Amino acid sequence: MNLIFLGAPGAGKGTQAEVVCKELNIPAISTGNMLREAVKNGTKAGLAAKEFMDRGDLVPDEVVIGILKDRIAEDDAKNGFILDGFPRTVAQAEALESMGVNIDKVIEINVPDEAITARMSGRRVCEGCGNSYHIEYKPTKVEGICDACGAKVVQRIDDKPETVISRLKTYHEKTAPLKDFYAARGKLVTVEGQDKIEETSKLTLAAIKG
Repeated sequence: MNLIFLGAPGAGKGTQAEVVCKELNIPAISTGNMLREAVKNGTKAGLAAKEFMDRGDLVPDEVVIGILKDRIAEDDAKNGFILDGFPRTVAQAEALESMGVNIDKVIEINVPDEAITARMSGRRVCEGCGNSYHIEYKPTKVEGICDACGAKVVQRIDDKPETVISRLKTYHEKTAPLKDFYAARGKLVTVEGQDKIEETSKLTLAAIKG
C-alpha cells in the first residue's frame, strides 16, 4: 500500500508513520533523507539535486520526484511505502501524479492549532545529553535541570510559541490545500489526534486497514 501522511508541524505524523512502517513492514520515506542518500550514492538524479543544494537553491519538484521514483523502485518498497514530508504543495502532488506515482490513501493526522502550540511550546531539551522533556507531560524532577545528567534544560527556538505559530501559518497556506486535492480523488482519510500516541496509532492503523 502506497501512503502519504499529512499533518501540521507537531501533529505527530512522523511518529505515526514510524508505527505504520513497522506494522506493515514498508519504508517511511522522508524527503530530506531521500535527497541526502541520493547525493551520497551519486545517482544521476542525486547529482542533479546536488547542484541545486550546493548553491543553496531549492531542488526542483521534477528532480525530487525523479529521486523518489528511484527510491520506491528499491526492494524494500515493493509492497508499498509511506511518504512523510512530500508532497508539500498541490503543484508537487500534481507533478507526482503526472510522473505515474500511484497513491492509495492519504492519512491526515488532525490536531487543533492550540493543542499543537501548547504541545510544542512546552517541550524542553537537555543541553548536555539531549534528553527531551515537557513542562506538563514529562517535567524534570528539578525545574530546568536534566534528570539524567544534571545539565541545563532549555526551550529550542523551533519550539517557541511565535515560531510554532509561524510554521502553522505556512502549513495552512501551502500544505493544507492538499486535503481538498486528495479528498476530491477519494483518497483522504482524517484521523483525529488523541492525547495519547498509542490511541492515535490505533485509529491510524484502523483508517489504513478499513
